[in-house]
Amino acid sequence: MKTQKLFSKKVKWTLLLIISCSLLICCDSSKNNFDASGVFEAEETIISAEATGVIRQFDLEEGQVLTVGQLIGYIDSTQLYLKKKQLESQIRALLGKKPNIGVQLSALQSQLKTAETERIRFEKLVAGGAAPSKQLDDINAQIEVLQRQIAAQKSTLDISSEGIDKDIEPLKIQVEQLEDQLAKCRLVSPQNGTVLAKIAKVNELTAAGKPLYKIADLQNITLRAFVTSAQLTQLKIGQKVKVFADFGEKETREYEGVISWISDKSEFTPKTIQTQDERANLVYAVKITVKNDGYLKIGMYGQVQLQPKHP
Repeated sequence: MKTQKLFSKKVKWTLLLIISCSLLICCDSSKNNFDASGVFEAEETIISAEATGVIRQFDLEEGQVLTVGQLIGYIDSTQLYLKKKQLESQIRALLGKKPNIGVQLSALQSQLKTAETERIRFEKLVAGGAAPSKQLDDINAQIEVLQRQIAAQKSTLDISSEGIDKDIEPLKIQVEQLEDQLAKCRLVSPQNGTVLAKIAKVNELTAAGKPLYKIADLQNITLRAFVTSAQLTQLKIGQKVKVFADFGEKETREYEGVISWISDKSEFTPKTIQTQDERANLVYAVKITVKNDGYLKIGMYGQVQLQPKHP
């Protein structure tokens, strides 16, 4: 009985030793099961002011998700608005000086119409011998004079009207410029993304070109990894790979990534990146696009398992 008990204990210890060794081997192999590693990054954009003035409203917080066209504040535009009103007033004043050609020619046109009626009547009288032809000639001469007066006055009025239009045109352009500047006083998000940093504050004086905030699209994040020249032959743009991110000591998340860019130039291995072949000095950078589930952050380390490219 004692021999059996000793034998069973030896079997148990042997089995435990085998299981432990297999677990250690698995763990050790899992550590070296990655083909490349890198850091997650996103295309960051610094949004700057397009107008000069005091920021009156700035509804923005770090971590806030913005959409294209979303209004987040405005810059004081009182002086621009008043200048626009002044120009519009000048335009109205010039338009008030613009001659009404139809009204100013109406008197001469009425005289011309009466003379033409008289000519028709005298043509009949002269034809019947009831009136001398000289009276008809005088009426024709009067009609000719009226026509010339109307043409001359119309030409003068047209020149005056065109001159006023030319004076108004630059004022209209200035109004359009002010409208563009007023539109730029409205702080509107130019793209979708998450606010990474808020640089400006309410009641601060800003100027055109001065940074307001930093934004990046974190829905599709990029893993910048480095591969050796031997691994490069297994890759192509559009190829799907497995991406792993560590969250603490035990938790690891797996993602599907797509290779979106492969560098055409080699570079020395960054000190913070360890490739599978540590003896390789020159590596190639690749960018892998990953759909972010909200857990991936900029600067987080990630590993890659390469899959054979399809022919």
